[in-house]
Amino acid sequence: MNGIQFVYCNHTMLKRMKNILVAVELDQFDEQIIEKAAQFGLAFNSKIWLVHIAAPEPDFVGYTVGPQYIRDSRAEELKNEHKVLQELSSVLKNMGVNAEGLLIQGATIEMIIEESKKLEVDLIITGHHDRGFLYKALRGSVSSQIIKLSKIPILIVPYGNP
Repeated sequence: MNGIQFVYCNHTMLKRMKNILVAVELDQFDEQIIEKAAQFGLAFNSKIWLVHIAAPEPDFVGYTVGPQYIRDSRAEELKNEHKVLQELSSVLKNMGVNAEGLLIQGATIEMIIEESKKLEVDLIITGHHDRGFLYKALRGSVSSQIIKLSKIPILIVPYGNP
């Protein structure tokens, strides 16, 4: 499997991958991670949980919600993200993979870890962008933070050119 790294893997894990959480960003790289998810879903007859973490509500991060037009705009964004997530789920279903999309609001890393526990997943699949030093210093890497915090095996899919 070209371009894939297992951070942690053992033989018994490969036998029991019933639930796989796939973190999607709803961007131009989704096709690459969906392809890998389909490979694993079909190979292990797994349920694929496509999870997109949307930005938290403004009051969650200490800001007031603001005028109605801002709330309406945010509601429209979430509706569009949900639609794209369902389309990605349909792509997997059309390939013969049992898949479901979940749109969750909150802090990305914490929500991925929390959902992986709730869904009792056996593997987390996430993508990795090769970013510059400044970006990594200021924002960090979602995949590296998941590696640090997760007790669940993780598959990192390095993103190439879409």
